[in-house]
Amino acid sequence: MSLKKQIPPNADNFYETERLIIRPMSLEDGEFILDLYNRPKFIQFIGDRHIKTVADAENYIKEKFLPQFERLGYGNYLVLTKEGNHKIGGVGIFEREGLDVVDIGFSLLDEFEGKGYAYEAASKVKSIGMDDFGLKKISAITSKGNFSSQKLIEKLGLKFQKHVTLPGENEELRYYETE
Repeated sequence: MSLKKQIPPNADNFYETERLIIRPMSLEDGEFILDLYNRPKFIQFIGDRHIKTVADAENYIKEKFLPQFERLGYGNYLVLTKEGNHKIGGVGIFEREGLDVVDIGFSLLDEFEGKGYAYEAASKVKSIGMDDFGLKKISAITSKGNFSSQKLIEKLGLKFQKHVTLPGENEELRYYETE
């Protein structure tokens, strides 16, 4: 994995789906990340990232998101609605310590859940990873009680494989993988 991936021509551009625009996260998304990452559901199901200010959020983007884009060409994307241009969530493919296969993850603001946006965005990002970057497999992890994410992960075509605990964590997670 030390080989630098070739970035496709559209990696810095926006991707589109029927209802969404998907673009790489940038420092200008700090205020949005502050809001999203402090929502009760995010903290419950994904974890507390200890982001308390816009500056914390911008540092998180700078330290966590941007280096992976630089190294691999893909990472965490902002999800916006075409209608109204609302920032509604994040979706991405991540390298995670403790996982051998890159992990797809997603989160939406509560008010945009249940409308099919997460599936639409995750489906597009999965195809970006596999078609544009040649990923052979994609994994997903979720907490045992996050039934809506489990359902979405299965709808994306990933199958439950086993339970895992990531380094430095206590919670046992459900691990899924493409076949």
